[in-house]
Amino acid sequence: MDVQQRSSQPVSLMLKPVKRAVQDGEVVSLSQQVSYDQFRRAINYMRVSLTDKCNLRCVYCMPEEGLPWIKNSDLLTYDEIERLVRAFAPWGLQKIRITGGEPLVRPHVDELIARLRAVPGITDISLSTNGILLGDQIEKLKAAGLNRVNISLDTLDREKFIRISRRDEMQRVLEGIDAAIAYGLQPVKLNCVIMRGFNDDEMLQLAELTIQREVHLRFIEVMPVEENLEMSVNAYVSTDEILERMLAFGQFEAVAGPGGNGPARYYKLPGAKGTVGVISPMSHNYCDTCNRVRLTAQGHLRLCLFGDNEIDLRTPLRSGASLEDLGNIFKQSLTVKPERHYLGVGQLSSGMRAFSQVGG
Repeated sequence: MDVQQRSSQPVSLMLKPVKRAVQDGEVVSLSQQVSYDQFRRAINYMRVSLTDKCNLRCVYCMPEEGLPWIKNSDLLTYDEIERLVRAFAPWGLQKIRITGGEPLVRPHVDELIARLRAVPGITDISLSTNGILLGDQIEKLKAAGLNRVNISLDTLDREKFIRISRRDEMQRVLEGIDAAIAYGLQPVKLNCVIMRGFNDDEMLQLAELTIQREVHLRFIEVMPVEENLEMSVNAYVSTDEILERMLAFGQFEAVAGPGGNGPARYYKLPGAKGTVGVISPMSHNYCDTCNRVRLTAQGHLRLCLFGDNEIDLRTPLRSGASLEDLGNIFKQSLTVKPERHYLGVGQLSSGMRAFSQVGG
């Protein structure tokens, strides 16, 4: 069928195959391909959301009362997630990030990681988490093949943590960070959404974490969604301002930064073991280097975080689509991946209510 873009409803896509072989009774690609979107960006990275639920209620992410949660029957099973990854890997998918909501609220994440680690072509598996449950699960996650973690840390002040997250869990987050370092899940990246009037007065203190610890702190501009629109206008701090305020340390050297898939620009403080990065989706978009797609918890392939065009994968999955069919859908979906987002301060560019709905 013809490729279509729709503002709210996922679509179905098909494509003629390339050379194939038979494996485990199914037709698959003969060798891993490199898949490009229409703007010649190589797409090799997929963020996989396991759930829209979270044990925090961060002001920039979702409303305090939560959201209408996805029914369990509508969530992709681990079998279905593995099947999609096996279908996409021959088309160039190499890197997976497990996300949520908070992914670790879903049971047995380590089992899924072990299964994805066994997929030929998958070279890197990472996890985005708020850290609350990480210390309890890290041994199993590491043994299953998890490479590294991104942990949210917006403040080092307990009262501010409660104000931002609407939960009193900062100590468990800090314990999760310590566990990630102890278990060698390097690089350990800390994500900090900077918000004026919430935590912007802590930037220097947060950056100092990188002096004694090998962690990579990234300051992120607050981004608007439906539920935080008014707050995001008042709280917005550009990365240009963040870097200017970092000059209080004196020398602030630009560096290559740690490995990974993200768009951060990195800097090193004098004598620091780690780095400080900035991620600037609002003030300096980096869409020209985008290498990713997102698999939502209910089985839609979302082609841009801030765009509503999604591809329905759950329906063909549950209708018996072959690995070849699913791989074709992945390849063809890249023809509708947009060139860029159109975020602006105080302006919505999608119908997304909360980041937890799509895996961040």
